[in-house]
Amino acid sequence: MDDQTVEARVGGSGTTGATERLDDRALLADGSVVALRELGPDDADALLALHRGLPPDDRYLRFFSTSPRHLEDFVARLTSPDEPRHVVVGAFAGNVLVGAASYVLLDGDTAEVALVVAHDRQSHGVGTLMLEHLVSLARTRGVRRFSADVLTANSRMLRVFADLGLVCTSTVDKSEVRVDLGLDVGERYLEAVADRELAADVASLRAVLRPSSIVVVGAGRKRSSVGNAVLYNLVLGGYPGALYAVNPHADRVLGVDCHGSVADLPEAPELAVVCVPAEAVPRVAEDCGRHGVKALVVITSGVDPERLSDVVRRYGMRLVGPNCVGVSGTDPDLPVNATFMAGRPAAGDIGVVTQSGGIAIAVVERLRALGLGTTELVSTGDKHDVSGNDLLLWWERDERTRAVVLYLESFGNPRKFSRLARRVARHKPVLAIRAASSEAGQRAAASHTASTATPAVTRDALFRQAGVTAVDGVTDLVEVLAALHATPLPAGRAVAVLSNAGGLGVLAADACARHGLSIAELGLGTTAALELLLPGTASTRNPIDTTAAVDEGTFARCLDLVAADPAVDAVVAVTVPTAVGDPAAGVHRTAKPVLAVGADQDGAVSLTGDGIARYADPARAAAVLAALADRGEWLRRPAAEPAEPPGVDLAEARAVLAGQDGWLSPHRVVRLLGAFGLPVLGGVLVEDAESAVAAQRSFDVPVALKAVADDLLHKSRGGGVLLGLAGADAVTRGFEELRDRFGDRLTGVFVQPMAERGRELLVGVVTDPRFGPLVVTGLGGVDTDLVDDRAAALAPLSEADATDLLHRFRAAREVFVEHDESAVLDVLRRVSLLAELLPEVVELDLNPLVLTRDGVVAVDARVRVAPVEPVDPFLRRLRDPRRTP
Repeated sequence: MDDQTVEARVGGSGTTGATERLDDRALLADGSVVALRELGPDDADALLALHRGLPPDDRYLRFFSTSPRHLEDFVARLTSPDEPRHVVVGAFAGNVLVGAASYVLLDGDTAEVALVVAHDRQSHGVGTLMLEHLVSLARTRGVRRFSADVLTANSRMLRVFADLGLVCTSTVDKSEVRVDLGLDVGERYLEAVADRELAADVASLRAVLRPSSIVVVGAGRKRSSVGNAVLYNLVLGGYPGALYAVNPHADRVLGVDCHGSVADLPEAPELAVVCVPAEAVPRVAEDCGRHGVKALVVITSGVDPERLSDVVRRYGMRLVGPNCVGVSGTDPDLPVNATFMAGRPAAGDIGVVTQSGGIAIAVVERLRALGLGTTELVSTGDKHDVSGNDLLLWWERDERTRAVVLYLESFGNPRKFSRLARRVARHKPVLAIRAASSEAGQRAAASHTASTATPAVTRDALFRQAGVTAVDGVTDLVEVLAALHATPLPAGRAVAVLSNAGGLGVLAADACARHGLSIAELGLGTTAALELLLPGTASTRNPIDTTAAVDEGTFARCLDLVAADPAVDAVVAVTVPTAVGDPAAGVHRTAKPVLAVGADQDGAVSLTGDGIARYADPARAAAVLAALADRGEWLRRPAAEPAEPPGVDLAEARAVLAGQDGWLSPHRVVRLLGAFGLPVLGGVLVEDAESAVAAQRSFDVPVALKAVADDLLHKSRGGGVLLGLAGADAVTRGFEELRDRFGDRLTGVFVQPMAERGRELLVGVVTDPRFGPLVVTGLGGVDTDLVDDRAAALAPLSEADATDLLHRFRAAREVFVEHDESAVLDVLRRVSLLAELLPEVVELDLNPLVLTRDGVVAVDARVRVAPVEPVDPFLRRLRDPRRTP
């Protein structure tokens, strides 16, 4: 119901720019793949054939006539390179053009759009997909509004516009409806796109995770061969679908009939698992595409990525790998173990996607030892197509999957990952094993803000904002999963420690404090009740020492008392066996989270019969409880709506940046920040001592002189700042001192009034070409270099993000005991908005940002701008290894 042929006259503004031409693959509603690209003169014949192939009813809806005149001229204009106002997006199934969407720029911010879809391809999502890509192109090229005249009888086209997710208004005029669409992309549109992507992705991944038929290409006879191992696992696992093997040198392998090639198979299997040598993989992929295979899992490593990707694109197949362990699924009705792992993954409720085959095997085995298992496991390997984003879409609506595990060594589209992970994490835990935490890849940084943005900092900011629980290894992962298996999330961070061994209880309390948990202050009623239960030598203050003499029944009653205390959010129960008893059996589930510690147990973690996670080390229990508390806090945060402060003059800001490249001059920095309502200390840029003296007199307070010189970024460190100058003689000497120090490098001196003294912070932005802008805050001024105390979050910041960011650098508690935080929060909101709306601002430092009695003021600021290529991170498209790592 979302495709139709119609002419739409659209409004949008702007001019075409030198942007990268569209060339993508994307999924339709039924899971099939189409290629989308901009059309040119070479496509004129295909576009003409598409229009001529329309039945009369479709031609009438398309042209408001069953016999459109001058069709050849119309198509020639659309595809002519001499008509820069025309933009045409074509959708191809294989080499066949099945749809086209175009717009023609008119006056101001107005354009005209047309949409046509082959009759047999309608109602599959072609039209909506092309419109999404057309909207994205239009926005990058300045168009801001679409409008369309649609026949009132054309209800399907009207539904397309209404369901697109943009702000849509309709006006009826006799037999036509005027539809106006604003192209300001908001949350409603992004959610609509994500919902369509989810449906399409799930449909396409069925051939990978729930295939009705499978062929193993390269199923060797030797048990030591990878192809034999994959086939063995499929047979042993009881795969119930049609199973084929390709081996031209054997009649049967493991009881499965062999065929000479994919072309010899009696049907086109949905999934092909490819285990042939690297040089043969593109040829086998070609055979699969010709025969109608829907998806490939390429186990082989060392494959030519361009040749393989070209084949996959041409035939519209999904691809897992290459260089992977394979895929498995434990659906009882359709078990699939298309891997070469030893043994079959245990069935469970955890979805696992990992780029590392070794990590995949380790996770499966550790889960098995704990009595847990997986719904699906996907080893993405080199990740040419199917990625973590795809699996997040699959698991979002999968009722069998209750938790998701990720091991990602790279992010093809981190902005989209953040959005998808946030959606999934609202309903089920998402855990990620940190990878590539080294700072070896840090770019050379000129500003303090940029020096903060290591790959690890950026990745951790992404995880935190998206609600992803990040861990440092497989052991940590399994420890957290054990607790999440049956433990409720704590309502807060106040913990009671209950132990029959005082020393271990103290260690547990210390560990809780280290991990940001607090030791609850028990109520008088709780301590009185404990005193009645316990020996006189017991300690009833938290941490509670029951003494070694208590039995399991008494320990259980103590646990109930402590868990019932309103001040307690969670309990860590520590037990050791002694000659007089072992109270471990008294540890049981309560309405509040309970984690057990048994110093005598083998292994880092186990699950009791009651489903309680039990750890060998109190420190590990505290770390896991902190992770659960973090998740609980994230779930209680309000929905992530970007902060939108008032008083922003975007037109002025863009005028300041027009034609600029590199570090802005001080007066431009002041204008830019002022346009966003940021409290920046003004000043005057002068070229001679007389003008500096005049500026100081106009301020009527002592001034600072700051050198503006080539290659002088950190002015204080470079000797380019003189402070507290008052009077003509002092200002003149200061100016001459700077001129002598910097010589011909000096291009001017910035004169500023001295600011009121106060606590100094840093707020800044640095842009990663893949992750987008990162907002940084922490201690500033002289403390910036002495104490590395900063926190970071990805823009745009929601209100909750800004508040969380402001409280995450270590000194925040001390700073905001003395100062009101509201003014700094406002600065964070405005800086985030600047970073979002002006992507050409790739580096920004407000340092120091001085907290005064009346608010805050940026005493010094630096801004660097650079050309950026417009990128739409939320556009529906499949991963392209030619463009992404």
